Amino acid sequence: MITYSIATIIVLVLAIIISMFKVLREYERAVVFLLGRFYEVKGPGLIIIVPIIQQMVRVDLRTIVLDVPTQDLITRDNVSVRVNAVVYFRVLDPKMAINNVENYLEATSQLSQTTLRSVLGQHELDELLSAREELNRDLQSILDQHTDNWGIKVANVEIKHVDLDDSMVRALARQAEAERSRRAKVIHATGELEASAKLREAAQVLNQSPNAVQLRYMQTLTEIANDRTSTIVFPMPIDLVDKVAGMMSTQNASASPSASPSATSPSVSFADEKREAGKGKPESDQQN
Repeated sequence: MITYSIATIIVLVLAIIISMFKVLREYERAVVFLLGRFYEVKGPGLIIIVPIIQQMVRVDLRTIVLDVPTQDLITRDNVSVRVNAVVYFRVLDPKMAINNVENYLEATSQLSQTTLRSVLGQHELDELLSAREELNRDLQSILDQHTDNWGIKVANVEIKHVDLDDSMVRALARQAEAERSRRAKVIHATGELEASAKLREAAQVLNQSPNAVQLRYMQTLTEIANDRTSTIVFPMPIDLVDKVAGMMSTQNASASPSASPSATSPSVSFADEKREAGKGKPESDQQN
């Protein structure tokens, strides 16, 4: 009986001794309490915890990925959206993370949800869709400031999705189409303006160099000769048109004096007409 009791005591002592040794990984720390009061932070490696009088709480120092649940909010321009995000944070001070907040994981999650609603609700929908980088920095700065007393460092905040209802999606599609049409018209007008400026410069160069006009004319004839279409439009030089117009005006000027005599025939008086009429009567009529 005595031997059995001694063996039991030895087993209990060995169990207590074994339970005193704890192994902490490189990314773990132990917040040790002595009789309920904070004692020290231990780790990593092999540590000794005296049973009954000492207690230990493990803290993971690795970066924690927190998925923020989807939040319903109204933007500054009164658009209802659904937004979710992801928060990356880690514990810098295990003592503060254990002593200053009951559950730092839950506290960080709730703080992330409220901050997401309050910050994004101050911006318009266009900013939520186009200025995410700036919004992410604002969220990270606010969360990091509020979690500093918990010994937590918020490394990054990323907005994952911004969900809209179908009517708003269609309205945004129409707006985007109108914006693309406006940009196309602006680009076309800019191209027309630049082309007209280049044409004006080319006209000035050709006007200053007549030989360049002739070379351009010969090049146009070569292009027409290589064209395989059945209809050929032959360009006429401007100087040739001027020469033909000059010749036609000269001919009209020379023909106008010869046509004036026939047009203005001498007038015949009334007495001459009577004399001619008397000559044509028979002599019997004249004697009477």
